[in-house]
Amino acid sequence: MTGAGGWGTRRHGTTLALLACLALAACGRSDEPTPPLPPSASTEAAPDASPDAPPDTSPDPAPPERRPAPVRIAVAGDVHFEGVLAPRLRRPATALTGAASELAAADVAIVNLETSVGTGGAPEPGKRFTFSAGAAAFTALAAAGVDVASMANNHALDFGRSRLPSTLRAARRAAAADPPLAVIGIGADADDAFAPALTDVEGTTVATIAASAADQDPTADPTASWVAGPARSGVAGALDPGRLLREVRLADRSADVVVVHLHWGVQGQRCPSDDQRVMARRLVGAGADVVVGSHAHELQGDGRLGPGYVAYGLGNFAWYSPGPTGVLTLTVRPPREPAGRARVTASRWWPATIGADGLAALDTGPAAAASRDRRVALRECAGLG
Repeated sequence: MTGAGGWGTRRHGTTLALLACLALAACGRSDEPTPPLPPSASTEAAPDASPDAPPDTSPDPAPPERRPAPVRIAVAGDVHFEGVLAPRLRRPATALTGAASELAAADVAIVNLETSVGTGGAPEPGKRFTFSAGAAAFTALAAAGVDVASMANNHALDFGRSRLPSTLRAARRAAAADPPLAVIGIGADADDAFAPALTDVEGTTVATIAASAADQDPTADPTASWVAGPARSGVAGALDPGRLLREVRLADRSADVVVVHLHWGVQGQRCPSDDQRVMARRLVGAGADVVVGSHAHELQGDGRLGPGYVAYGLGNFAWYSPGPTGVLTLTVRPPREPAGRARVTASRWWPATIGADGLAALDTGPAAAASRDRRVALRECAGLG
């Protein structure tokens, strides 16, 4: 789909501020006569500057090299609009009020949208849980400051492939809206589904790729058949990671920062599985600077893995079940030379708890301290630095 991978631009005031300063400097000049220059500042030629001397052809000194500014990337967990959250889509502009400011403060904010979106279709037979939302779900995410939403998960086609055309149309409209939302990990074919979202942050390109590596039992869950193919719609699948690794290498050649969002792991587990650990190492080796994930519906550890940064599981974020959650904001320094790599230089955890209303609310006092302690324990469990 044309809306799945595209440019989403954050506007910054640096250039406008500079132009304003120049304008003020020009407007502030006085009409009074300019006082005479002192002898040391005379415009007369210096004694050794003969009129017959050849012109100075030495090159001007090179301007100092401009280093790209750090990029702030915020990631949060699973979002759907079921149960108590469903009525909130009647007013999508305020549907996720509460955590919106934390997401909007980042240059790029990414979540997993764990629901089918659109109209038509019917619940997939054999599925215990089927989630559904209208196109207002995309509007609600964009209004909350989300720039990129992954739909590479085991609920994106809960209402079958017959709903998918309406999903893709809504995603194209979301990408063209103001503010825009890039929907990734789903498409009319595999090329569409794997297409990255490209976000320009003051000249730094952030590429975000999404895929699902959630191992579903085909005898109990139909989602194993949802994977997109060369001529088949669906989600980007990574149980065989070959295509995903190729896309990461390709993105690494042109983008400054590469983020991979994976649906993976074992539901209910707080420590990453062996499969997650192996996949994370392979992705970082292929050029991923940040690897984040969801699917366990539990928070899992985050930290450094070689030159990359991994957050194995971000849990739920807007969900009908109360529990711990948060927003992880990473400060990423873009590469300083063409062959270099981006690097996460700082991480910040916004500790929160999902309440009875399904929304994340900031923890304070003992609850915030408990959230920080939990994060330390999960990092040790994940074996991350």
